[in-house]
Amino acid sequence: MDHATPNLPSRNFLKTERFYSKLSFSASYRSGHWLILQRGAVHLEFFPWPDLDPAQNNHSCCIRLNDLGALVSQCAEAGVPEAREGIPRIVPPQRDISGLTIAYLIDPDGSLLRLVQNPPA
Repeated sequence: MDHATPNLPSRNFLKTERFYSKLSFSASYRSGHWLILQRGAVHLEFFPWPDLDPAQNNHSCCIRLNDLGALVSQCAEAGVPEAREGIPRIVPPQRDISGLTIAYLIDPDGSLLRLVQNPPA
């Protein structure tokens, strides 16, 4: 099966893994130069960038989900602040001009993950 995975920066793989583990991601690969986290069919790949300034990070990706609400709830349970500013944070789901429902998660390294609700089948 063909698929694409986002490559995102991480200042510290251990801290990245800890953050995402609270959102039900687990490591499927780990080395000193690469980290792959998986949550069901969703894979996120991370490369080291120890001197990254999270406020200057412009990396992003979209994650399309069948149950956006479940991941948003996990963010709240994990203590990710619901806010429009700050790192990390989550901006709650809302209907976009495209008609899609989207939430925005900023991880501790400043990467933007657009969490998109899949339309009903």
